[in-house]
Amino acid sequence: MAKENNESAYREKAKDIQADLDSTAVATIGSPEDAPADFDKAIVASGFGRFNLILLIVAVSATCAAMFESNTMSYILPIAECDLHLTLTDKGVLNACAYAGMIISAIPWGYLSDTKGRRKILVYGNFLTCICVLGSALSQNFIMLVTFKFLGGLMVNGSAAVLYTYLTEMHGPKYRCQVLMVVGMITSASTLLLPMLAWGIFSRPWDYVLFGGLDIHSWQIFLLVCAFPSLISGLVMYAMPESPKFLMSQGRNKEALEMLQRIYHINTGKPKDTYPIKSLVLEVPSRDAHEDEVIYTIEKSGDNTEPVKRQSRTLLESLRAGMLQMKPMFHKPLLGLALHCYTMQFCIFLGVNTIRLWLPQLFASMAEYEAQYADEGGSATMCTILEYSVNKTTETLTNHENVCAGPKIVSMDMYINNIIVAFCGLVGFSFAGAIVKLIGAKRLITYGLLVSGFLGIGLYWSINSLTTVAISSAFGTVSGVAIASVMSAVIALFPTQLRSLVVAIAMMFGRLGALSGNILFPVFIQIGCVPPFVMVASVMLLAALLSIFIPNPKKAAFT
Repeated sequence: MAKENNESAYREKAKDIQADLDSTAVATIGSPEDAPADFDKAIVASGFGRFNLILLIVAVSATCAAMFESNTMSYILPIAECDLHLTLTDKGVLNACAYAGMIISAIPWGYLSDTKGRRKILVYGNFLTCICVLGSALSQNFIMLVTFKFLGGLMVNGSAAVLYTYLTEMHGPKYRCQVLMVVGMITSASTLLLPMLAWGIFSRPWDYVLFGGLDIHSWQIFLLVCAFPSLISGLVMYAMPESPKFLMSQGRNKEALEMLQRIYHINTGKPKDTYPIKSLVLEVPSRDAHEDEVIYTIEKSGDNTEPVKRQSRTLLESLRAGMLQMKPMFHKPLLGLALHCYTMQFCIFLGVNTIRLWLPQLFASMAEYEAQYADEGGSATMCTILEYSVNKTTETLTNHENVCAGPKIVSMDMYINNIIVAFCGLVGFSFAGAIVKLIGAKRLITYGLLVSGFLGIGLYWSINSLTTVAISSAFGTVSGVAIASVMSAVIALFPTQLRSLVVAIAMMFGRLGALSGNILFPVFIQIGCVPPFVMVASVMLLAALLSIFIPNPKKAAFT
């Protein structure tokens, strides 16, 4: 048995070496002119260098733009409650409204990306997001801010979703997994950047009146700064090429070859005409499917490399084709498995994003309470803090002139606590891959969600800010690793041609969960101390229970 395993390992290693040699050969000597190259060979031949570094810069700014759009409200709530006369329900709505926009725009952006191109969506999506963030920065009341945050959610969803596709299509097979891991790290790092920005801006007594009636406060300057990532992304993407893979799928091989030559020139510094690939295979969707086959096949047309005009389809025809592709999702065994995964995603996002987006408010209330009652010990249970937060919000509304007479000052502890929680999440994500290999994805999902459920209810017994930081950090770290494992399991459990669809729908259910949790949390806070934490713990434990019954991703029947 050991010998057979060794031989198998050697065979796999030999295959990897041969693949690397093949890739190197393509990149150095290229394909013969009379042998059209497929996309993978062509993108490998374009090299890896300066262009990919520029892509990384785009990924940093675009990822920050997406994360800022869905997370900034949680940091301005303690600061802006006097300026906007916010109730607890208003705070929940502000946290949730961006997710509402993301849910509504998911399918339209996907359709536009597949028909109009990746680059165009990234350019327009980022510029429109920037405009919406600028609108929210100039907001003078609650309604205006909610409107722009909802529109921001509508706009940012396009660039955020297309970014992953664009990045993978701009890299060869060797680098695709690494690129996605880097994007994951950037996502975690962006959550660390937000409290640092808030710390640097909210501590300044910035209050201005422009044009005789436009009030500008520090929280609005914070939102203004958060518009820069989307602006930078839009400007850089304007100078970037369209995805060659998309162009090839549209039968626009001449343009695709020009883009590949441009990438090659940037990466190597050599003239474009020295690019080793001289022609590309023509990817022609076949409209004639076999019996019971709903996915269009891709035919390589051999020596015929001349672009052929594709048969145009109306919107109704495109929607009908999309419904045919989705048909297997409504039959066994995929229907039950899909609903299972969607329910898990809803529960996980409800629990995780509710705690994550309300932590800044909880930390602010805790720091304010401990400072106010320092002579009496300055320490309080979570229930005391929630009661204090409810009473303080009510007092702000009923006695606004006295409570809000001076500038709103938030203790430095609030920012430090949020930075600690975000940093722990970043560290956890860094080790996620090693943990998955150690205990397996399925066990990690179940154990991670189970521990997260107990940590969620554990916040109820928090006795001071130190305890809250410790439990919150553990909750965010463990649940973050579990979320990454769930998404990898979802990808492995479904056929290749349905994976993008399943992931898109799963993310839509997740955002619906985040929206629901942020609306329900302030309602439960006003009912009592126990209900909000019981809600979080219940959904996480339910997700853990459901995870027991999903198939092991390693033994997935689909490829």
